[in-house]
Order: sequence, then C-alpha cells, then structure tokens
Amino acid sequence: MDRINIGCGSSPSKGWINFDNTPAIKLANSPLKYRIAKLFGMLSKEHIANIEWNKKNKIKYADATKRIPLLSNSVEAIYTSHMLEHLSREGAKLFLHEAKRVLKIDGVLRVSIPDLKIGIDRYLMNDDADEFMSFLLVEAPPINTFKQKVFLFLNGYRHHQWMYDGKSLCKLFREVGLKNIKVCDEGETTIKNSNGLDLLERASESIIVEGIKR
Repeated sequence: MDRINIGCGSSPSKGWINFDNTPAIKLANSPLKYRIAKLFGMLSKEHIANIEWNKKNKIKYADATKRIPLLSNSVEAIYTSHMLEHLSREGAKLFLHEAKRVLKIDGVLRVSIPDLKIGIDRYLMNDDADEFMSFLLVEAPPINTFKQKVFLFLNGYRHHQWMYDGKSLCKLFREVGLKNIKVCDEGETTIKNSNGLDLLERASESIIVEGIKR
C-alpha cells in the first residue's frame, strides 16, 4: 500500500512516494523545455542542480490543492511537513479534502507545521517584533528583476499564508471529517509502517497533528 510525502522539498522520505509542486520538477520531466531554458541562460547553477536533484530522487509533481494523482482509497499514510502554512485557508481545506479522498479507510494523515504558539511565546519573552515577523515568514518575495522572476517561476511562492497552533489545526481536521485527531508528542505516530519517516523532522519548532479516515 502506498505511503506518500506531500511537499517533500529537499527532504524526501525513503521508501515513500514523494511529491512537490515546484515548477523545477516540470522542467525535470520535460527534456525539451529544460534544454531550451539552459540554452537561453535562464537557469543558474543552483537551478540546474535543483532540477537534477529532483530527477535523481524521482520527485513527482502534484498541486495537492487541486489533485493528488492517485486513486481514491489507495493510500495507507500521508505525511506533509511545513507545507500547509504555505497554502491559503481555502487551499488548506482543499488539500485536506484531497488527502482524505486518497486515504484508505483507517489511513493516517500526519501534518507537521510551525507552531504559532512557539512564535508568540518567543515574542512575549524577547519583546522582538522583527524576530516574530521573521518567524511568521509572511513577506512575499520581490519580483522586480528578471532573475527574481525566474526564481519565482522555478520555485513558486514560499512565504506563509496562514499559521496554526495545535488547537486550530485539530479544528481544521474535524471540519473535513477526519477522526481520532490528536496532537502528537515528539517521535510519536499512529502510522503503522513509519519506516523511512523522520518522526523528529523540525520537531523543536513544530506542532504535529494526526487524523484517521473512518
């Protein structure tokens, strides 16, 4: 049974199917467009390295707010780390509905996000608004130069659109009909076969919530 990592970035899960939505994956899967982009000098060494890395690691493309390219009721577990906060509120709900669609009965959705409460606690302790805004990462990138526009095309927007704590993320899970929802302790999971999954990925800054499709 499939296990999938959505929005894997540079941290794919070994033995899982790994998806991301960076346009670099589309270039990696389109040799003609890739050659043209290199021919016209549109790609930096970093871009080319990123594209080659995606090819080597067999990262698949998916816009999970629209469709995860898998059959309904076919997935044992879904994991996503620090992806949901990059979606709008509506986009987050669309993703959760799509995740629920592809999960089999008793399948587990595991979502890790930066914990808003951690940021607020730091702000109250340090009284540093700049540090707090940096933690929120809500500033959109500049797109004034050609290089900046190419970077945006290849990487997409990477700023945060919404932030959550454990309570608000559990509420979102309930709204899409997931059951047995819980905030997980460090290293804890209800996924039966978690081999290849880093249960401590970014644990110090994250809140992790799991829910089950019934």
